[in-house]
Amino acid sequence: MKTYMPGAAGIERKWYVVDAEGQTLGRLATVVAATLRGKNKPIFTPFLDTGDYVIVVNADKIKVTGKKLDQKTYFSHSKYIGGVRETSLREMLDKKPERVVEHAVIGMLPKGPLGRQMAKKLFVYAGPEHKHQAQKPETMTI
Repeated sequence: MKTYMPGAAGIERKWYVVDAEGQTLGRLATVVAATLRGKNKPIFTPFLDTGDYVIVVNADKIKVTGKKLDQKTYFSHSKYIGGVRETSLREMLDKKPERVVEHAVIGMLPKGPLGRQMAKKLFVYAGPEHKHQAQKPETMTI
């Protein structure tokens, strides 16, 4: 018997909408990362992008447990000497709540070109509105 290998043309991609309101950040991110990767499909192949598109709305209403709001920090560097900047989760949720969900999901994807290709299928919005109505996305419950 021959092993079935999905080709680029044989992969059907769906669009899903996830409402992040009241969801825990890590639990939401694991489900979204698995969907982006295509682990919910029978044709899943580790070295191919077989995943679907995911739209996350209400990213500003996500919740975290424990003391993460004050203790979890995000680092960025300006590439100049001493250019390290720290931002707490509380500040990040106030300024750019989309980045919190993106950062959590992208950290769970493979590193390298394959992971970057999968990350392009993630769309995160702070509010309840999104601009992908033409794709007729299905609602995914978590």
